[in-house]
Amino acid sequence: MKFSNIIRYIFGHRIVVPAVLCLFGLSLFQTIGAAGRKVKRVNMDDRVYLVHADILKFDQFGPNPDAQIVKGRVHFTHQGASLWCDSAYFFQESNSVKAFGHVRYVQGRELSLVAKRASYDGMRQLLEARNNVVLHHGNKVLYTDSLDFDRFNNYAYFFEGGRLVDGKDRLSSDWGDYNTQTREAVFWYNVKMHSSNRIITTDELHYDTKKSIAHVVGPSKIIQKGSVINTTDAYFNSKTDKAEMYSRSTVTDKNKEITGDSLFYSKKTGLARGYGNVIYVDKKNKNQLLGHRLVYNEKTGRGWATGHALAKEYSQKDTLYMHADSMKIYTFNINTDSVYRKVHCFKHTKVFRSDVQAICDSLVYNSKDSCMTMYKDPIAWNTDRQILGEIIKVYLQDSTVREAHVIGQALSIELMPDKKHYNQLSSKEITTYFVKGNVRRVVAFGNVKTVYFPVDDKDSTLQGLVYTETDTMKLYISPDRKLQKIWTPKNQSVMYPMTQIPPNKYKLPEFAWFDNLRPTGPADVFFWRGKGDDNKLKPIGRKKAPLQNIDNTEK
Repeated sequence: MKFSNIIRYIFGHRIVVPAVLCLFGLSLFQTIGAAGRKVKRVNMDDRVYLVHADILKFDQFGPNPDAQIVKGRVHFTHQGASLWCDSAYFFQESNSVKAFGHVRYVQGRELSLVAKRASYDGMRQLLEARNNVVLHHGNKVLYTDSLDFDRFNNYAYFFEGGRLVDGKDRLSSDWGDYNTQTREAVFWYNVKMHSSNRIITTDELHYDTKKSIAHVVGPSKIIQKGSVINTTDAYFNSKTDKAEMYSRSTVTDKNKEITGDSLFYSKKTGLARGYGNVIYVDKKNKNQLLGHRLVYNEKTGRGWATGHALAKEYSQKDTLYMHADSMKIYTFNINTDSVYRKVHCFKHTKVFRSDVQAICDSLVYNSKDSCMTMYKDPIAWNTDRQILGEIIKVYLQDSTVREAHVIGQALSIELMPDKKHYNQLSSKEITTYFVKGNVRRVVAFGNVKTVYFPVDDKDSTLQGLVYTETDTMKLYISPDRKLQKIWTPKNQSVMYPMTQIPPNKYKLPEFAWFDNLRPTGPADVFFWRGKGDDNKLKPIGRKKAPLQNIDNTEK
């Protein structure tokens, strides 16, 4: 054959030459690979290799003249990863592949991906998968329609909607990324996370699949077994059921609500902790508990509050404010019909409501009998009346005072309308009974002494001073706060006209008026003005019987 004919033959069939060379190259690569396996060496260069295809051809006049067109059981490899598909365009010069139909990508033992079509750039190590993409990484599965996998940085990016399934946890969002090395995922926009009994709605969520910890950023709402959490910065552990909330979060559970700068909650142990201006609200019973630190266990019913602690009760027309350095709550027979609670307030306790005020060192409230007991120099005020003693017990009914019992060195003083004279009553114990918040009956016994100023009903002038000593006394008060009658057994009484009252008879020896210690408003409960050492009650010891000396000496 002439040289010109040879040239014409070659150029007339130039499509055959690249195909032959390609097949020769493939056989050469397979030989090198086989030789490599014999010496246990792996070829880790940057080239994408075509391992197998049923059909290989070129189309110089087609849309991709630089591509090798491969079809039927197509298999590529690149740096330890494999890609299978039904057909593909293989660009050797750019080291890239466009794959179509039943695309499957496998990298290592844990990572695999399927899609309808994909593009792979070996230079950038970037896989772009589209249409019904499913990424498996260990037991995590990511579903999306558009995913870019950056092998170099170990990141999978999805957009146009995606869903991650991790055991019982399911997350969905518009955008997101997943790090195959750290196993951390980030979701943006319309994010929803279903985790056992918890549903999280937010616009940004960071999820650590290794630790099963979700971190929400920005305005977020979490619903869990009837509880609703509103926060802008929180962490949730789906394995331990622990939650950490920051940046002023609120937890609402039916009629109960707690808000704080930082909240920590464990569903497993039932322990909840709050720090920084914590506010606990019981909407059903209409009360609040505030403090800088608050701890409560919903399973045991025990808790405490400290740091500017304040209890507010507003079931009546007016709100009651109670402050103490620390407050503790104990619950008995929890989750039964006979449940009741005790609240302990200790050190610098102050109470204010428009109709009643009180101070004491320590206070205990028992919901079983609705009794509030005050210890260590307690003082209570109602309108112009003051009572004090060693111990004061106040019994409540529907948050109004039903009965007040003063035990030990009891003293009751009422300031007269003229703001100069005082009606006074002292004894071992005094019990005051109330009707609709007003005093209706007073009972005193044990060394009873009284100073009383009768008032003329016509002109409201004072008629004199009545001093009485007895063992027991009962006073009956009218609804308009006027003395109706006095009952007493044998007594000693003296009445002095107003012009003949001895100076030392105006007040009882036990008289003490502590109006300067009286709380003046809700804010005043935080400022302590206790008794001075000279004014504190001195304990009165029990009188002992005289000892009898028996002389057994033998005469």
